[in-house]
Amino acid sequence: MARTGYTLPVFAVAAAKAALIGLQNSTDPPLSIALDLLPGSADIPIHQVATLEKTSALAITLSDPGDNLDLTRNTPIWAWVKTSQRQDQALVLEAGMGLGKTVMGEPAIYNYARRLFEANLLPLIRDDQTVTVQIILPAGRQLAQRTSNEAFGILEGLALLGTSGISQPMSAADHLEEFRATLQQKVKTHPNLVFCIGSNGQQVAQRLSIPEEAIVSTGNWLGALLVEAGLYNAKSVLLLGYQGKLIKLAGGIFNTSSHLADAKLEIIAAAVAEVGGDIQPVHAVLQAQTADAAHKILVELGLADAVFGALAAKISQKAENYVKKYADVSLPVGVILFDRKGQIITQDGKAIEQINFGSHESKNNLLTPVGGETPPLLTPES
Repeated sequence: MARTGYTLPVFAVAAAKAALIGLQNSTDPPLSIALDLLPGSADIPIHQVATLEKTSALAITLSDPGDNLDLTRNTPIWAWVKTSQRQDQALVLEAGMGLGKTVMGEPAIYNYARRLFEANLLPLIRDDQTVTVQIILPAGRQLAQRTSNEAFGILEGLALLGTSGISQPMSAADHLEEFRATLQQKVKTHPNLVFCIGSNGQQVAQRLSIPEEAIVSTGNWLGALLVEAGLYNAKSVLLLGYQGKLIKLAGGIFNTSSHLADAKLEIIAAAVAEVGGDIQPVHAVLQAQTADAAHKILVELGLADAVFGALAAKISQKAENYVKKYADVSLPVGVILFDRKGQIITQDGKAIEQINFGSHESKNNLLTPVGGETPPLLTPES
């Protein structure tokens, strides 16, 4: 059984809470910290705590993502906590060395991480006090070079992002039942679901202001979970994914793990032929090293819109046929494809017409990415 762990925001918040408690109590520093994970709870080991002066302390945790192949494993996370007389805010979050910043200079601390800080620290802050937390990742800049952070607008380090405190292997077979249980619970209150493959899909969903309550993580198990959505009376599903993964469905591949099948370049090449491209672009696509390289070639040839539009339509059709075959229900499936930088390449008509998140603004966000926060893609192409 694969071992679950915790995401980077959890360790940052645990370090900050340990430092604040260390300042407030003269007893021995805590060996572990109890956290509210929104939902759930966890006890996070504390590596070190040191009071620097009467108004500041430093605490260190070590990242433990469980059995995930995560580049942050054993990374030290430092929280430097300073107290002062109450200013405008009770809690101020800052980016220290190794924690990235957006192009606007804001700390790369996203919605779930901010909520986690507030839930766990605000109850400890006195009414006359402001607490400033600076998160430092000593290895952050070096690790960020192994991600797509700069291409996604995150500079000088890693980001604190995600929609959950739990880090679990997204492609392990023994987690399929967990994915199914999550879907079954969410579809009761949000029958219009959004399927995201791994962290990259979730990050783009966050940027598009899609409600977390509608998002279902799928790992590579798209076929099984599409059928599950049909069996549990979902009204519609939006497939939101990196094109190098999601286009596999256009070839009838419904488990997107590259260990089972990987025909993305062949699928793109076939789509080139279907929209009337000649042999030269077909050959160029087949010689490309990655799906994004193939997309770039087609952009230069003026074929990208037609090819990826056709692929989105085919993914929708194949997915709906798959659900009909195995669940015997008609389930509208919309498709949004994005590239390695998180920019939307194309979407089929159902992505807007049949997915309703309850407000006109949310639906418009599917068409136009929200400015400002632009999270990085950390998952490599496979």
